[in-house]
Amino acid sequence: MKRALPVVALSIAGLIPLWRYAPSHNTPTTTEAAEPAPDSPSSPSSSAPSSSSSGAASRVVRGSTVTTSKGVVQVEVTFEGDAIGSVRMLQQPDHPQTTAAVPKLIQETLQAQSADIDTVSGATVTSEGYVTSLQAALDAKGS
Repeated sequence: MKRALPVVALSIAGLIPLWRYAPSHNTPTTTEAAEPAPDSPSSPSSSAPSSSSSGAASRVVRGSTVTTSKGVVQVEVTFEGDAIGSVRMLQQPDHPQTTAAVPKLIQETLQAQSADIDTVSGATVTSEGYVTSLQAALDAKGS
């Protein structure tokens, strides 16, 4: 009986953080997580030509808006000729794991120059939404 009281008290103390836990809100936020896109257009899936240092035209394309269980994801891709020059997150879930994952996703995209990238552990849902929106931007650029 002497052990039962401390065990019950510590068990309740351990459960209090679980009872107080409030999941993040699905409020989309706009975050610029890479190089800013020059002359970003305001209409979706449109392009804005400008000259870059290499002489190739820049084109900015927005990916589709993807609704995930964590929130809304949308990317904007700036193409320098045929290469991906930069990627920006226009909308992303307001979640710490997402915030940490975005720079990794953008870095992998710039290295791979495609949407064929790995998901980030701990942010799988956001990673999949990112890849879907990125692929839509790549497809829109091709048309």
